[in-house]
Amino acid sequence: MGKTLYVLSSGELKRKENTIIIEGSEGRKFIPVETTDEMLIFGEVDLNKRFLEFCTANKVMLHFFNHYGYYQGTFYPREHMNSGAVVLAQAKHYLDSNKRLTLAKKFVTGAIENMKKALQYYSRRGNIELDSIIEKLTVFSNYAKEQIGISELMGIEGNARDCYYTAFDLITGGGSFSMKKRSKRPPQNRINALISFLNSMCYVTTLAQIYKTHIDPRIGFLHETNFRRFSLNLDIAEIFKPIIVDRLIFSLLNKKEIQAKHFGAQSGGGIYLSEKGRPIVLKAWEERLNSTIEHPRLKRNVSYRSLIRMEAYKIEKHILHDEEYQPFAMRW
Repeated sequence: MGKTLYVLSSGELKRKENTIIIEGSEGRKFIPVETTDEMLIFGEVDLNKRFLEFCTANKVMLHFFNHYGYYQGTFYPREHMNSGAVVLAQAKHYLDSNKRLTLAKKFVTGAIENMKKALQYYSRRGNIELDSIIEKLTVFSNYAKEQIGISELMGIEGNARDCYYTAFDLITGGGSFSMKKRSKRPPQNRINALISFLNSMCYVTTLAQIYKTHIDPRIGFLHETNFRRFSLNLDIAEIFKPIIVDRLIFSLLNKKEIQAKHFGAQSGGGIYLSEKGRPIVLKAWEERLNSTIEHPRLKRNVSYRSLIRMEAYKIEKHILHDEEYQPFAMRW
């Protein structure tokens, strides 16, 4: 498996034979293209058509973020794994309201189950105030199973997540990272800025893993397939955000690796993770993705990044009627 390259400084991206060259104020850095899967670009970089053709030929994705670390878009190389039969089956599942609803419910109930797992981890360590929130999440999960429409299901998912976020201050202690309520565009406090930043990381990581499968990221089931370029990655990411993103946030804050000094205020309002804070979070994110757990069925250790790709393969098997999809549930 190739590596993920994070480009934090400004400069120029070039190619020389089979090598990616990052040239900036700190000099030149040479990266072999065959060991690179994707690049997350936060700095102001210059590149040309020749470099993009090079990325396409070598199946390297480029994800772009603005000055504040907000995701802007992805250069998605020409699909090399897409299968006409799989894409047709995927489209049929989307167009069949019952089949679409079946998968959408799996994403929501899978997400809620992992929210509960994240909270149970801290409840077992003495934070019994979380138990009532866990009980409410169970109720929301049962409601989700009863819904007969996508919009109603999305409403249940949103209510469950709002309930789940009330646990954050109980776990982190609040203080300078008090949640109050979830705010996104733009985030109104530090914890919301951290959630939004790492959720974006989860979305692009999931997109990169879908690219290695036969399914099409443009056809989602919970999130509407419309003029948004990608939606299936949003569906799959719902399952993993509680166990990868949120657990990482709790760890960063409880260990005081991220502090108030690592955030700044936007001129137009809102809070963002600063250029000093970003490398700390990205390093921890990459370590989290590469860390491994024992897979309950395979009986071997797999990384969280691999788990995401395996989830995409499970969806592929479901739409081809090979095996009913069951969302990944953490076993803490």
